[in-house]
This record gives sequence, C-alpha cells and structure tokens, in this order.
Amino acid sequence: MSQSTYQDIEKDPNKNISSTSQGDVVSAVTSNTQEDKSPAVQGPPPPPNGGLIAWLQVLGGFMLFFNTWGILNAFGVYQTYYEQGTLFKESSSNISWIGAIQATMLLMVGFITGPIYDRGKLRWLLIIGSFCIVFGHMMLSLCKTFGEVLCAQGFLVGIGAGCLFVPCVAILPTYFTTKLGAALGIAVSGSSVGGIIYPIVLDRLIGPLGFDWATRIIGFIALATLLIPITVMRQRVTPPKARSLIDWTALTDPSYIFFVFTTLIAFMGLFVLLFYISYFASAARITDSTMAMYIVPILNAGSVFGRTIPNALADKVGPFNLIAPCCTVVGILMLCMIAITSQASLIVVAVLSGFFSGALIGLPPLCFVALTKDKSMIGTRIGMGFGIIGFGVLCGGPAGGAIIANSADFDWTGLWAFGGATAVFAGVMYSALRVAKWGVKLQIRA
Repeated sequence: MSQSTYQDIEKDPNKNISSTSQGDVVSAVTSNTQEDKSPAVQGPPPPPNGGLIAWLQVLGGFMLFFNTWGILNAFGVYQTYYEQGTLFKESSSNISWIGAIQATMLLMVGFITGPIYDRGKLRWLLIIGSFCIVFGHMMLSLCKTFGEVLCAQGFLVGIGAGCLFVPCVAILPTYFTTKLGAALGIAVSGSSVGGIIYPIVLDRLIGPLGFDWATRIIGFIALATLLIPITVMRQRVTPPKARSLIDWTALTDPSYIFFVFTTLIAFMGLFVLLFYISYFASAARITDSTMAMYIVPILNAGSVFGRTIPNALADKVGPFNLIAPCCTVVGILMLCMIAITSQASLIVVAVLSGFFSGALIGLPPLCFVALTKDKSMIGTRIGMGFGIIGFGVLCGGPAGGAIIANSADFDWTGLWAFGGATAVFAGVMYSALRVAKWGVKLQIRA
C-alpha cells in the first residue's frame, strides 16, 4: 500500500466521523454503530476487514500492548531485584509503590487521553507516550536512590503507558468488524509476550552487564518496537465531537457502582500475586534466584490463553458467568500458595494463576458493556471505571508489602491470606451482582 493511501486516510474529512475508545472496542463487537444504521449522504467506507494497512494496525497494536501492559506485567522481577538491596534499601511496601504507581498512571492517564484521541491526536499520543517510556528507562538506568526510581519507573514510564493505552484499544474496531475478534486477540497477546520477554532480558543481562546497561537495553528494545506503531498506525475515523470525561448518570446506577467497587477489590488482591510471586519464590528458598526470575514469564505465558479464551467464550455465555468463577479461582490459588514448598507446585500454580488472572483482567470491559444501556457512553463509563479501579492497584501492592514487613520473618501466610481472601470476596460479590441482575438460572447469558 502506497504512502499516498495513508495520507488520503488522514486528510479526507469525510472519513472522520466516528471513533472508538476503550469501551468502543467491545461495543464494536456486539452492536453496530448508529452511523451504520442510518443513511448518510457522505460517510466513510466500511472497515476493510483485511488488507495491508488493516493488518499493520494489528501489528502496531501488538507492539503497544507489548510496551504497556507487557512492561507492567514484568514488574514482579523488578520487585525481586530491588528487594536484594543492591541498588537501594527499602521495605517491600515502599518498593511496591513503584509498580503500583506505574499501573495507576496507566489506567488514570488512559482515562484522560480518550478525548485527546477523539480530536485526531493519535500521532501526538504515540510520540509522547513512546518518548516517556524510552526516556523513563534511560533515566532508570542512572538512578541510585528509591526516589529517583519512583519518578523514572513509576511516574514517567507509567504516564507514557497511559498515553499509549487508548490507541491500543481504539484503532482496531475502525478497521475490522467480521475479523475483529481475531485482530484483537493477536494485539492483546502482546501484553503477555512483553511480560515474558522483558523479565528474561533483565535477568539474563543483569549478571554480565549490570542493572544500568540491562535497563538501557530494555529501553532500546522499547524504542525499536514503539517505532513500529508510530510508523504504521493511522487514525481512520474521528467523531464530530470528543466524548465527555464523566457520565454523571453512572453515579446513580447501583449496578455500575457495585461492579466498579468489586473490581477495585479484585485488583487489590490480584496485584499482590503479580508483584510478589517471584520474590516469594526467591526469599522462601523454593527456587534459586535464577528460577525465581522465570516465575513471572511462566505466569504471563499462562495469561496468553487467559486473555483470549474466556473473552471468546463470553460472546456465548456472557462475561458475568465467567468473571465470578475466574476471580474466585485466582483467590483460591493464592490461598494455595500458603502450602507451597516445592518448585514444581509453584510452577503449576503460576501457570493456573496466569490463565485465570488473564481472564480477570480481560473480562471487565465486557462486563461494562453488559451493564451499560446507552452504548454511546461505553467509552466514558469504562474510562471512569478503570480510573477508580486504579486505586485498588495503588493499594494492593503496598498493603502486601506492609504485611510482609510486619514480622521478624517474612509473613508469607499473611500475604497470601490477604490476597486470596480479597479475591475470593470479590468473586462472591461478582456472583451476587450476577444473581441480582439476571437471576439464579445458569443457562441465562449474563
């Protein structure tokens, strides 16, 4: 496809009449837009559902997920390294603030950048977000104190990921309809692949090169992979006006409020698992230090299937019929961590936890769709919801670290009891909401 074709897509104002944001990814799968239903004198051609440009957007989306959620999924390895005290000496709770702030920035900044994307500023979001991620890693390689690491890795990389989060999910529904499920599945898998590759790169390079150069090389990998979406991604359509940041009617919707609060609790427990499973393997001497670094990639390998299979099943059985049991299983697996004493059992739990935690991360957008009557507000409601859910992420890791430090020895039982009980409780709350909205019959798609 020629460069002039790209330019035509960008310059033709008749093609810029609708857009999607975080929630529109799901609504594009489940319903047609109003523009599709009503006749128009002039309008954009239907999504190509294939072709070079369309599949290049999938490649770009894969790289964006690779460098946003993929980097976030790798933080457990950084937690393990920082705990060794080589770079600085801080408590587990303080160290976890780095990853917690990084995740919170991704969710909250992504909420704010939705209207910016709607105004056709895709290229600016890609450039600014990529710069922040790469520059953040280069600054991280120079850091010597906890405060410096918090600013570089927590805030700078987190803000960059937040700028890229909306393009991750907003582009593909404008290029695909019939093949959207496959396109999204390929793109989203980038988060799990990043969570596999980045920890392995860090572990393999810290020994021979040191933390500084290992971190710089990760920054160069991010730079090389982020140049791909900057080069190939093109915003096909934009709406006549940007969506609002807040839907005030959502605050009077009990089901919506209950779901957001439940997911906040679920993520509080989930990030205990993501932050501490690698450190647990090393500090409890269940594995050696090298194998401990590979527990996070193993967990993320399981999440490749957890982010795709349950979402595909949700089209047939409904997201609430899946998210409640998946959340409960995540909690039970964390409670099982209390009894783990061998490397083999830890690997089994890591794989299973990866699958069900991947489902727990992937299903909430579909749940928001099921709870939203006015589909035009899906993007706003999901943005609001994840902005609030981010506070659960902000609390989960530091709370777990405080539990560990509240003992002369590591209180692993208390840590896994906290994470497991929190997730199980959230699973019960999901079940209660499902029954309240759709009744007790299991055959109902909910």
